Amino acid sequence: MPRLRQAGREEADDFAKSIYQLLFGDRDPVASPGTATGTPGNWWTVFATVPDAFRHTTEGFQFYRSSKRKLDPKLRELGQTRAGFTVGSQFVFSQHCKACRDVGLSEAQIEAIPHWPVADVFSDLERAVLAYADGLVLERGRVPDGVIAALKAGLSDEEILELTYITCTYMMHAIMSRALRLEYDDVPERVVEIAAPDNTDNDVMSIVDEGDR
Repeated sequence: MPRLRQAGREEADDFAKSIYQLLFGDRDPVASPGTATGTPGNWWTVFATVPDAFRHTTEGFQFYRSSKRKLDPKLRELGQTRAGFTVGSQFVFSQHCKACRDVGLSEAQIEAIPHWPVADVFSDLERAVLAYADGLVLERGRVPDGVIAALKAGLSDEEILELTYITCTYMMHAIMSRALRLEYDDVPERVVEIAAPDNTDNDVMSIVDEGDR
C-alpha cells in the first residue's frame, strides 16, 4: 500500500474526477484500482489529496506532450526513461519503456537504455542525451563541457532546456514514487540484515580472524 492516504472519487475535486473518468471509467479508483497499463493507479489517487499538486503535475504531463515542444519525442523519452532507471523507479522506467515504443524507439534501443555506454544502437546525439541524463540525475547536474558540446552539435538551446526540464521533472517523479511507495515502487526495502542460521550472531570476518591466530 502507498505510504499516504488516497482520495476516492467522492473526495476528489472536479479536475481530478475528470482524470479519474479517463483512467478508471465509472469505478472508484481506491475501491476498485487498476489502469489500462496494469498499474494500480495510486499515483493519481495519492496526488489527488492535494488538488493543486494534482493539477500542477497533470499539467506538467501536458507540457511535455504539447505540440509546442521543439524536442524530438524520442530524445525526450530517452531522458525520461534513463532517469527512471538511474533513480531505481520500476514505475517510471516501466511506463516510459512503453512510451519509448510509442514514439518509435526500437526494442533494441529500449533494452539497451540500462547499459547504454556499451551499446551500439544509439546515434551520437542519442548518446549525448543519455550522457546528459546521467549528469543530471547521477551527478546532480554536474555535466561535463564535452556533453554540452555534443548536445549543442545537434540541438538548439530551446531543445536543451526542454530536455533538461523534462528529465529533471521525471527524476522528481521517480524519487517521489519510491519514497511514497506508489504503483510498481510499492516494494519493501531489500537491503536488510539476513539472519544467520539458528539466529547466531557470528560475524564471518571474526571467524576468519580467529582462524588466523
